[in-house]
Amino acid sequence: MLIRDIMTTEVITIPSKTSVIEAKRILDKKNLHRLPVVDKGKLVGIVTARRLEEAAPPAILSRNMWDVAYSMVALHKIPVKQVMQKNLVTTSPMTTVEEALALAQAKKVGGLVVVEKDKKVVGIVTTNDFFYRIVNKVLGVGEPGERLWIPSGGETKAMEQILHAINELDLEVLALHVIAPPRKKTKDIVVHLNTDNVDKLVENIKAMGFEVEVRKR
Repeated sequence: MLIRDIMTTEVITIPSKTSVIEAKRILDKKNLHRLPVVDKGKLVGIVTARRLEEAAPPAILSRNMWDVAYSMVALHKIPVKQVMQKNLVTTSPMTTVEEALALAQAKKVGGLVVVEKDKKVVGIVTTNDFFYRIVNKVLGVGEPGERLWIPSGGETKAMEQILHAINELDLEVLALHVIAPPRKKTKDIVVHLNTDNVDKLVENIKAMGFEVEVRKR
């Protein structure tokens, strides 16, 4: 799967001359955590809610109304160009999801701006995109049916036997993933099936010598 398959394409951007207080207003109104900064069609930086809050003068917390008023005026005059992050972590729409996720984790960022070769912003991908559009699908989160956990069923030959048993009963697999528990030499398998009646399958798999546990979805 590629980043273009999961990225958000409707990206809200701002020019570098936008004031800090206006950028914060946009973030709050749109319930966003970051804004790409674009000048003349090219990505030049990014601002996050935390970065904008750090730019606020200490007097903003003062109880003196005049200090607060002065600070608010100052925030209107500070452009995001002065506080934005310029060392950008970006990816391309043709990058694989695995590569992009590894990059985000290595750089410890919660989102990646997706750009073309000319630095044109075409999307954005965040931690939520990775979870909701990939992890949830792989794990079958929110899907109907039953989930079976089979210890040591993740080995190649064991998987072949288990899938054969599923096919014999003409059952549909919604999701399947292999788990490699720490301090264990064999892999487990979790199979999410599109049925609420797995009694016969459980019986057949146990007859092969495997343990089976029906887990909550």
